[in-house]
Amino acid sequence: MKKFLIASISIVVIVFLLVYLGVYFTSAKKVVKITDKNKNEKLAKMISDISITKAKPIKGQIDLTTPDVASELPDISKFPISVKNTSDSFVEIFSSTEKSSDGKNGWLNTVANEFNNEKLNVNGKQVSVKIRNIASGTATDFIKSGKYVPDAFTPSNELWGQMIAADGLKTEIVSKRLVGNVPGIVISKAKYDALNKSYGKVDTKTIVEAMTKNELSMGYTDPFTSSTGLNFLVTALNSFDSKNLLSDTAVKGFQSFQANVPFIASTTLQMSDAAKSGVLDAFVLEYQTYNNSDFKNGYKFIPFGVRHDSPLYALGELSKEKMDILKKFAEFANQNSLQSIAKNDGFNGLDQYKSELNSIEGNTLTAAQKLWKGKKNTSNPIAAVFVADVSGSMDGKPLNELKESLLKGQKYLGRDNSIGLISYSADVTINLPIAKYDANQQSKFVGAVTSLDSGGDTATNDGILVAINMLKDEMKKNPNVRPMIFVLTDGETNHGHSLKTVKGIIKAYKVPIYTIGYNANIKALESISSINEAANINADSDDVIYKIRNLFNVQL
Repeated sequence: MKKFLIASISIVVIVFLLVYLGVYFTSAKKVVKITDKNKNEKLAKMISDISITKAKPIKGQIDLTTPDVASELPDISKFPISVKNTSDSFVEIFSSTEKSSDGKNGWLNTVANEFNNEKLNVNGKQVSVKIRNIASGTATDFIKSGKYVPDAFTPSNELWGQMIAADGLKTEIVSKRLVGNVPGIVISKAKYDALNKSYGKVDTKTIVEAMTKNELSMGYTDPFTSSTGLNFLVTALNSFDSKNLLSDTAVKGFQSFQANVPFIASTTLQMSDAAKSGVLDAFVLEYQTYNNSDFKNGYKFIPFGVRHDSPLYALGELSKEKMDILKKFAEFANQNSLQSIAKNDGFNGLDQYKSELNSIEGNTLTAAQKLWKGKKNTSNPIAAVFVADVSGSMDGKPLNELKESLLKGQKYLGRDNSIGLISYSADVTINLPIAKYDANQQSKFVGAVTSLDSGGDTATNDGILVAINMLKDEMKKNPNVRPMIFVLTDGETNHGHSLKTVKGIIKAYKVPIYTIGYNANIKALESISSINEAANINADSDDVIYKIRNLFNVQL
């Protein structure tokens, strides 16, 4: 009996060890590192596990009218009042975010609160100010579209004021400077030393030249929304032709420069996050932000363009009372005590720097933005695949919003790019193979989006794998294209490959994946976008169309 028990226990132990080792080696096999050499093989193996169908192309009717910015803007209440007025006689001021947010980015709020607490009088009436926190580019869209025009506007720099004035709205400068700031190129000390050795000095011109020669990896921000981005755009054009920013020489030079730009961020925050990852040698930033960051260690700051001195503009036909309030507020903000607070918040540095650009007309600035949109991808056109979640959890409002996002957003897709569309639930459907985004492809894209219907489980990562495979084939045919994926989903994956399984493939192919979440698990989507330095948009907000428009403007 004893021998039998010992034999039985031995068999159990052996079986256990065999099972354990089997599980161990199976697991070990699953986590084999994916490299450039084996990525195609590994992708093919994963693709073989996915059920893929091809839909018959359906043409839809395209809308060739100019996009209506006013209709795409959200309600103004989306942008918070950072300081409320304390009297019936007041002015509302749109303020750029670096001075009307919180902490060291809230200097203007401090000024406005102290101004209101003083209970000052104009013509016998107590007066106050109301501050609305809104990015300069977005504020300009509101003002130019006429959807909402405040009494006054203090953008980061004068460029936005020039554009508004050129659009026909009466614009009067109340103060050329509320607080001092400077935009700059933040460059690693190692790269700075290398350029200094090669060029004898490091300034905007030499940095642009080094980028054009592919000697530097640099990113900048969206010139439609970012003050620093717009400033950098015109500075780069100026470096090629200082007499005419829109000349053939300037345009050709910019295209050569842009061909080597690895990253354009929608916001300064996104740019800062990318910089922290160490993928960029240089990037743009305002001095106030640089002054409050860790970038001071290991980086140098090279100022460029026009100063960011937060001018204050009166807008439209204001009453004398409102003009008097604005003048009194500008005088109040200039007090030594308040300017000292600004200094502590990182402002009023580099006061010796003078704008290296002459005044630029608003129409020229608008033309420069359009030039950027049309020319930024001509040397390296985009190949993008839209990956649409049509699972059961997207039924109803989420899927309707997804369709609306794509149908309105597709107007901003550049004609030089190539576009494809797939949809997924438990299985994956190739609704539209990748092709140049001409009128014919646009019609097919509209038809494919319109016909999307929901039902079934959610295999998000399977959809991503199929998109990567499509882009792999496209890059084989057109090696110069830049691949990109846009995933539109609620973020809940319950079928197919896990993110852990596909993460190595995503990293190996280095395809940025932009995620747009509808009633979504935002953290799950952020984890996908962060793999290759892309962005995530929360579509639950009522400004999703405007956000997608800006995203497509930047990337497509």
